[in-house]
Amino acid sequence: MMKRFILVIIMMISTLGIYSFKNSAEDAKKTSYASYYHDKFNGRKTASGEVFNNSKLTAAHRTLPFGTEIKVTNLNNGEEVIVTINDRGPFHSSRALDMSKAAFDEIGGTQKGIIPVEYEIVD
Repeated sequence: MMKRFILVIIMMISTLGIYSFKNSAEDAKKTSYASYYHDKFNGRKTASGEVFNNSKLTAAHRTLPFGTEIKVTNLNNGEEVIVTINDRGPFHSSRALDMSKAAFDEIGGTQKGIIPVEYEIVD
């Protein structure tokens, strides 16, 4: 009986440990660069199956689940926007996000093609 109780306690501690580690790793703020989609992608299907629209507040990320909302902050001016992940990419190693033109314009304007950003998952 005592062995079973100890085993249950160990399993609970292990589960809580994995859960807390996983949450802190995924929810941490990350710093990288973001770019924006060219207008030629309007009307094409994204990896999630959604039709891309450059006027919506969306973004592509290599690993975050589709539908995840993230807050993106422009590190140059502090402007923020919340976007929904609906595509995969970018496929350039120095960038973590490809944003719709509307989202990119909201935090920095499209005069520059790439901006430094910090992003985090919104609960």
